[in-house]
Amino acid sequence: MDADAIQDGRRRWQARYDSAKKRDADFSTLSGDEVEPAYGPREGDSYQGFERIGWPGEYPFTRGLYPTGYRGRTWTIRQFAGFGNAEQTNERYKMILEAGGGGLSVAFDMPTLMGRDSDDGRALGEVGHCGVAIDSAADMEVLFKDIPLGDVTTSMTISGPAVPVFCMYLVAAERQGIDPGVLNGTLQTDIFKEYIAQKEWLFQPEPHLRLIGDLMEHCAEKIPAYKPLSVSGYHIREAGATAAQELAYTLADGFGYVELGLSRGLDVDVFAPGLSFFFDAHVDFFEEIAKFRAARRIWARWMKEVYGAKTDKAQWLRFHTQTAGVSLTAQQPYNNVVRTAVEALAAVLGGTNSLHTNALDETLALPSEQAAEIALRTQQVLMEETGVANVADPLGGSWYIEQLTDRIEADAEKIFDQIRERGLRAHPDGKHPIGPITSGILRGIEDGWFTGEIAESAFQYQRALEKGDKRVVGVNVAHGSVTGDLEILRVSHEVEREQVRTLAERRKGREEDRVRASIEAMLTAARDGSNMIAPMLEAVRAEATLGEICDALREEWGVYTEPAGF
Repeated sequence: MDADAIQDGRRRWQARYDSAKKRDADFSTLSGDEVEPAYGPREGDSYQGFERIGWPGEYPFTRGLYPTGYRGRTWTIRQFAGFGNAEQTNERYKMILEAGGGGLSVAFDMPTLMGRDSDDGRALGEVGHCGVAIDSAADMEVLFKDIPLGDVTTSMTISGPAVPVFCMYLVAAERQGIDPGVLNGTLQTDIFKEYIAQKEWLFQPEPHLRLIGDLMEHCAEKIPAYKPLSVSGYHIREAGATAAQELAYTLADGFGYVELGLSRGLDVDVFAPGLSFFFDAHVDFFEEIAKFRAARRIWARWMKEVYGAKTDKAQWLRFHTQTAGVSLTAQQPYNNVVRTAVEALAAVLGGTNSLHTNALDETLALPSEQAAEIALRTQQVLMEETGVANVADPLGGSWYIEQLTDRIEADAEKIFDQIRERGLRAHPDGKHPIGPITSGILRGIEDGWFTGEIAESAFQYQRALEKGDKRVVGVNVAHGSVTGDLEILRVSHEVEREQVRTLAERRKGREEDRVRASIEAMLTAARDGSNMIAPMLEAVRAEATLGEICDALREEWGVYTEPAGF
């Protein structure tokens, strides 16, 4: 790009920056020197390829979505939490909010993630152990007791039974006297990544997609600020994928959901802003920063050039980041504080919109209150003390960062080509039921391609670790330690017994005829193709349980069995 074009861009950015609202904060170094809100080539300099980097807040958004960077608004501190029963988790949420957390992120236990009630025989020993147990709308009420849902953004990390759980959240808001239409937050809902990596699915892929389409329609019409679909790369990376695989598989999943919305006749400029993303921040500092920058650029280009999005908001890739759980070690667990801080800094320098920092003890158990506070304070130190929020994309223009960003983008594009090719083989006539990327994803799920690719990457890393080519402090290097054992959080089995007792009492107190009628109405909608959200909400209001709703749909749609791989 020549010097005149660069300066024209600088003037556009400056005008937008000047007119934008900024935080009342000190934007100077520790020594008192004022810093600019963004930096670029010196006046009069040309820069080959600068159009791919650009200025903050301008297409292709490599340098961030907003001209102000974090000067306008810092990232949201959104700590992931949930354990035991709803009452215990409610107390943890209040602690997080009182300590300065800006939003809540709900971790559910395994029975809830699998759409099972706490008294299901398959739930034995798992209730409340990896997150909070939610059986019905009554539990959701307790979970958010004294936390006005109209005033706090809430993220829920759940995919298979996401839609009925979200209905419980809406009913909890109603019971607080809050209009669900004003709610703001994010629901994960991303079923593709379950088949690809996390393996917590309920039904066949096509019915899952149908339910997600219903949810997208409902939110676009009735809850405009809420993001009904958070496309998750986090679990793909945690399963062993490389940075480029995480990025490519995640964005491809996002393209699949765009194609789903378009197939429903939705306006891309209306529904696309309701999509958000969830990425892993791993320990390779510069690679992670480049990954986030490449993600924004790829998404904007595809949304504009492939799917016809015209507005900035429909081209924006907004994302939440969580530091890498797989980077935590049981050996010398206090080292995990350092790893988490480095990963969090990479997420911030990459322009994350919200962030969760893992606790030092999470490789051993759910976080203790002390460990959760240290994780929260890690973000606050970055935000308040380091100056990283003063300048937008401070590493933009670095030869290393830009080369890494370009390389990851190119690697991702090669993977998109592979996915498209699989879709073409599935539908050689080009008549894809939803879209070409969606067809390729479904084919890759059905034949185990995604699983095989991730398994190979995980194997290569493990082999390098065992050979010593990759080093992890406290694991295969620097073994000696003076650190004693940690006191970790243990969830009492009494939690399960009490949850089962409470569930039985709630079943006795409800109107069984109303429950049966509402579930039958939901199944009628499933059969005739009408939107299922309204009848599902009625079932939830009647105190139908998560297991009852999901079991009815399992019987209607069948369950999914993963293809065997050797």
